[in-house]
Amino acid sequence: MCSSAFVFSVVTSFTFVLCCFLLPQPVYPCIRLNNRPIIGILAQENQESDPHPLGISYIAASYVKHLEAAGARVVPVRINRTEDEYEKLFNSINGLLLPGGEVDIERSQFARAAKIFYDLAIKANDESDYFPIWGTCLGFEQLTVLTSGKNILTVTKTEGVALPLTFTQAAKESRLFKTFPKDLLQALSTENITANYHDWSLSLQNYTNNNKLQSFYKILSTNTDGHTEFISTMEAYKYPFYAVQWHPERNAFEWVQKTGMAHSPSAVKASFYTADFFVNEARRNFHHFATKTEEEDALIYNYCPAYKGQDVAFLQKYYFD
Repeated sequence: MCSSAFVFSVVTSFTFVLCCFLLPQPVYPCIRLNNRPIIGILAQENQESDPHPLGISYIAASYVKHLEAAGARVVPVRINRTEDEYEKLFNSINGLLLPGGEVDIERSQFARAAKIFYDLAIKANDESDYFPIWGTCLGFEQLTVLTSGKNILTVTKTEGVALPLTFTQAAKESRLFKTFPKDLLQALSTENITANYHDWSLSLQNYTNNNKLQSFYKILSTNTDGHTEFISTMEAYKYPFYAVQWHPERNAFEWVQKTGMAHSPSAVKASFYTADFFVNEARRNFHHFATKTEEEDALIYNYCPAYKGQDVAFLQKYYFD
């Protein structure tokens, strides 16, 4: 089982990388780049809906493939670690991804670790140490709490729906979208290719009424469930922090039998470009492990994803004790 899962991951990741090389790449003139980026993905407590957990926490394998396929290696950031351990790891990796999931964004160990890394990233960037953070779905929601200091999310009917993005004027010159080809931006704005699996959203009204969020993030796209307009994509003004309420990783790597999944060429291309963008952001960071042995021991290659079947939230999961 383990070897088959590994081969599947390698083959899909290789295909993803090949496609990325065939697409136009962003240019970073006069910027020294780290071409061996390592990105941390934060683990979280197991889902209550998981009938057979193989550890106390997990990372969905689709997030790992998403980053690996764009040219990064991945380190799991495990929960229940000390602040000193997290700070050491922060100084060893080149970016952090906060994935989707179901945990409490105020009281969970996921939320605790996210805050430690968020504070370290703010401090590092203020000192010209470029450290990017990406939040997807739950990660998006977590970033809103970390920035505003409170939970101001609103319940929306957005579980299992694929939607087009309504871009704002700021999207055209945003760091995230300005390198996307025109045909992809057109597809994102007209086709149902952004997968939404969330019960909570940051409404446009609550964003507008919160000075901390309004001054920290610019809105790149919105959506609506028919009643509430909510923010679907945003990036920080000053920091390399990015957040999407939708799931770009699912388009290429999740095949569970659920509504709202999108696997069209445009959907998969959107997955490619979001991963490629964030990995290129991580290339601007030069943190590294103290030794080769420490690096090798930390990488996700030391773990094997478990196949969970077609009727659950994620096709494969990495578990951690």
